[in-house]
Amino acid sequence: MRVGLFAVGRLKGGSEKDLAARYLDRFSKAGPAIGLELSRVTEVPESRASSAETRKREEAALLEKSLPDASLLILLDERGKALDSEGFASLIASFRDSGKRDMVLAIGGADGLDPSLHGKADAVICLGKMTWPHQLVRILIAEQLYRAVTILSGHPYHRV
Repeated sequence: MRVGLFAVGRLKGGSEKDLAARYLDRFSKAGPAIGLELSRVTEVPESRASSAETRKREEAALLEKSLPDASLLILLDERGKALDSEGFASLIASFRDSGKRDMVLAIGGADGLDPSLHGKADAVICLGKMTWPHQLVRILIAEQLYRAVTILSGHPYHRV
């Protein structure tokens, strides 16, 4: 299954971008052995619309436009379901085993994700109840993708 990452906001050069890239590189090297491959990272600029609702709607349209046909969609939202790392790995494995070819994890902008996306999502998860800037969310989800691969493959990286 091809795994894509969609993010509203761009990572500028520096330590955040380097760390996210390091975990995505680890994921892309370890994932194929268990049927997961990194397909792409899509970054779109934040909308400049005057209202939060319009910004979220415009950003949602960009996400929908970038989704591969019949792909699974996982939204990262602070009001989503909290999973531990093993639960996240299990979710990824169940989606991989469902026969779908593509999955996209979506990180919203400063205003969050448009409510219309929630009805289209296959899962809505959170990385905790705190609000995180998109730069840190990118690092966290990249690390969790790599961790999921190590859990699913029995690699000792994940220790409880």
